[in-house]
Amino acid sequence: MKVLGISGSLRQGSYNTALLRAALELAPPGMQIEPFEIGNFPLYNEDLRVAGLPPAVQAFRQAIQAADALLFATPEYNYSVPGVLKNAIDWASRPPNDQPLAGKPVAIMGASTGNFGTVRAQMHLRQMCVFLDMHPLNKPEVLVFRAAEKFDAQGHLVDATARDLVRGLLLALQDWTQRLRASG
Repeated sequence: MKVLGISGSLRQGSYNTALLRAALELAPPGMQIEPFEIGNFPLYNEDLRVAGLPPAVQAFRQAIQAADALLFATPEYNYSVPGVLKNAIDWASRPPNDQPLAGKPVAIMGASTGNFGTVRAQMHLRQMCVFLDMHPLNKPEVLVFRAAEKFDAQGHLVDATARDLVRGLLLALQDWTQRLRASG
């Protein structure tokens, strides 16, 4: 099973990118997670799209198309998803009748230094998934709060509970993807 991993953070020491790296390590047998960098996309502009998709955006859309499922690791900025993640989703979803997101199983996780672990950003991302006909996994939720306590200085996820939650999310995504594939 091929999963495309997308971090919504550009920061070099990002807890969410580190969470995505932990998922690579914790993936169950048969699951391959391939991270995709979204930080080099221009801001979405319909004029640019009509003129021809930028190469990085085209590669992203092709990677989504080739993936069996998507895994988002999102920080929370101002009670929502960061602009860079929204921008990537906007590029992937245009035009609506030719977008590779439709039908994709999705798992969402996030890490934050606060006490809510990206719960609001994840709710907004789920709303986008529903509108774009993606199939977000409902549970388990991975809301890594007080992230500075859960990762070591090298960015490794060291908290046993958080590691178990990520492992459980990946197993659930594997099962969810197989169930959707069997029913479709």
